Amino acid sequence: MAFTQYVSIATIPLLIILSAFIAVWIKSRRNRRPPQIPINVRVEDQTTTKEGEPSLKPISVNYHLTRQCNYKCGFCFHTAKTSFVLPIEEARKGLTLLKNDGMEKVNFAGGEPFIVKRGAYLGELVRFCKEDLQLPSVTVVSNGSLITEKWFEKYGKYLDILAVSCDSFDPETNRLIGRCQNSTKKDHLESLYRVRDWCQKYEVAFKINTVVNVHNKNEDMNAYISELGPCRWKVFQCLLIGGENAGKDAIRNAEGMVVTSQEFKDFCERHKNITSLVPESNEQMKDSYLILDEYMRFLDCTRGSKDPSRSLLDVGVKNALKFSGFDEKMFLKRGGKYTWSKADMKLDW
Repeated sequence: MAFTQYVSIATIPLLIILSAFIAVWIKSRRNRRPPQIPINVRVEDQTTTKEGEPSLKPISVNYHLTRQCNYKCGFCFHTAKTSFVLPIEEARKGLTLLKNDGMEKVNFAGGEPFIVKRGAYLGELVRFCKEDLQLPSVTVVSNGSLITEKWFEKYGKYLDILAVSCDSFDPETNRLIGRCQNSTKKDHLESLYRVRDWCQKYEVAFKINTVVNVHNKNEDMNAYISELGPCRWKVFQCLLIGGENAGKDAIRNAEGMVVTSQEFKDFCERHKNITSLVPESNEQMKDSYLILDEYMRFLDCTRGSKDPSRSLLDVGVKNALKFSGFDEKMFLKRGGKYTWSKADMKLDW
């Protein structure tokens, strides 16, 4: 009996040490990337290549580094389902792997990419890609609301193109769409014009992205786009993606915001004299982008939702690419490869 009591008392310090070790281990695991086969990932063999099968090259990659955003656009197709952001050294490692496998252009997107560390995280990746990796093209898509002139002063020289999303030049329409911050009275259009001016001042090519939906399909934007003078005006047809903006598990519901193919064509026809216009229908857009999520997994949209590959940090670029669903022919057909380095644009600053 005495011996048993002695053993029980003696094990108390060991139990305390073990409990502390388990607590530290659990905490260290919380922000790690998911295992090689995360929930819902496609489980086919992702480590082999069929003999004679031509390997894709990730020429142009859209890296959605965060899903978090300060806007609530109703049609958003990359919603805030996680708050995860890769440690910057892992992000640099993944970008280096992509460069080594043929990446020429990286486009940083979100969510809102400037929301992470007030733009410092994005800025350092932009600098790394241009200065260290020497990529021909480094671009960003943003809603423009969180960008500061200090950011341009520090990182502008490393950036080729900055695209600002703008779906209407009517403030009320922007509010209906969700293209605004609910917590502030900041005007989205003021941000748009301010960022355009900074792009000119710091020699960054300026681009505008517009999503055609039920709220703006009849709008005439000719005068505003001509005044802003973007190098490209990308006009998308509102697209439904299961689990993102459509279906029971979606954060957004864009089913009431879609337009018909004819309505999209009518919008583009109305603006056909804008020389920078680049229209993209659902058919052209859906599978012609290499989309990389916050875990550096390629997202396959061919089945109407986003099916992730394993992370390229785990299985390498070539193996992950096989499960990207990327339609290279459509990418080229829609003009996905264009003059995307500001050094080659011959813009009048």
